[in-house]
Formats: sequence, structure tokens, C-alpha cells
Amino acid sequence: MKRFEGKVAIVTGGGGGIGSAISRRLADEGALVVVSDVNADAAGAVATEIVAAGGSAIAIAADIARKEPCVSLIARAFDQRKRIDILVNNAGINRRGNLLSLTDDDWHASFAVNLDSMFHLCRATIPHMIEAGGGAIVNTASQWGLYPAPNHIAYNTTKAAVAAFTQNLARDYAAHKIRVNAVCPGEIHTPMLEAGVKRSGRTIADLDKLVPFGRIGKPEEVAALVAFLASRPPSCAARSLK
Repeated sequence: MKRFEGKVAIVTGGGGGIGSAISRRLADEGALVVVSDVNADAAGAVATEIVAAGGSAIAIAADIARKEPCVSLIARAFDQRKRIDILVNNAGINRRGNLLSLTDDDWHASFAVNLDSMFHLCRATIPHMIEAGGGAIVNTASQWGLYPAPNHIAYNTTKAAVAAFTQNLARDYAAHKIRVNAVCPGEIHTPMLEAGVKRSGRTIADLDKLVPFGRIGKPEEVAALVAFLASRPPSCAARSLK
């Protein structure tokens, strides 16, 4: 399928884990993917891999914890083809701890990366989408934003805020044909998860046993959902039985 032929998609946190899978999936379906990550080498490696596979991608390193890099990222992405069709706000950090164990930096950094970045990126992107007659925004929230896990208060709170932010944005800009959705993954087998599991003394197999399906999720499965949410709904004509 080539649902995104001629489209421009931005993926934050695109240098690894779920973000790299999303970047590859959108590129596979025809998009020019702007792979953005605070880690320039990681973003570059994913973009290079996509191009080697026959897709279109560029890498733009950006520390989206601050406003200026967010605004610059959107401007540079728009300059590629004078359009932005898809924005995937996937970047996030997880500062672990309960209220009394967190530092001020843990709390503020969590909000800066997980939530404030979406505010700045969406505010810079939406005018382009309005002018173009529509677009799609997909935000990465979390199961823990809906059902908090213990000792992750900063992460849980920011991800709950992402869900609320998504709902508000969807209502405010639906009239402009801008579709705004969020995915709320549970445990996904990523390098970040592996590191956390190793610190806890558990294994991936231990997590698999907690899932009724028999295993935790894969990044490619989240990427498939993001691609669906970013795609345009079929027209009435396409749905007809003729």
C-alpha cells in the first residue's frame, strides 16, 4: 500500500524503538519522512536505512525539550516540499520514581519532553495544515496515562495530559479537517524497555507471562496503528459497492 505517496511526515523520537518503526512504516507507504531525534547519529542511521531500502527520508536532530528547536524543526521540514501532512509526536522520556524520590529536574524534564514539545510542535504545524486543507497528528500517550503504574508519577501524569491534549486538539481543529489521535501502548519490546527490565532483575519472558495474548507488543504493531490513524478515511465513493 502507498497511502502516503507525495506526503511529508515528521516523526519525533524517530531514532529508535517505536519511533524508528513508525518512520520505516510511513516511508514504506510512500511518505518523505523527517526523522527527528535528540540523538543525531540515531536519526541519521534510520534515515540512511530508509533511503537504502528505496524510501525517502531526511534526519533533523532537535532537542524538542525547548521551544526554539521545535519551531526550527517544523520550518525545516516544511521547506522540503512546502507541506506537512503528518506529525507524529512520539518522543518521550521516563523519569522513574514516586513523588518524594523525584527531583525537580525529573518533573520538569518530563513535562518539557512529553507534553510541552507537543504544544510547540503542533502550534507550529497546524497553520500549515489549515492552509493545505487538512492533515493528521498522532500522539504517543501510554496505557499508564490511563491506568497509572506505581512509582512513575511524572511519566504517568504527562501521558495522561497527552491524552487530554489530544482530545482538545481534535475537537478544536476537526472543522479544518485535521485529524488528531493518540496511541496508548502498553509494554512494547524496545531497547528502552529491555534496559528497564534488566535493571529490575526480570526478563522479557517474565513480562510476556503477564499478557493474556502471551507476549508483549512489538514496535511494528504500534507503527501499523499509527499509519492507519495518519491515513485519510476512504471516501464514500471508495466505500460504495459499485
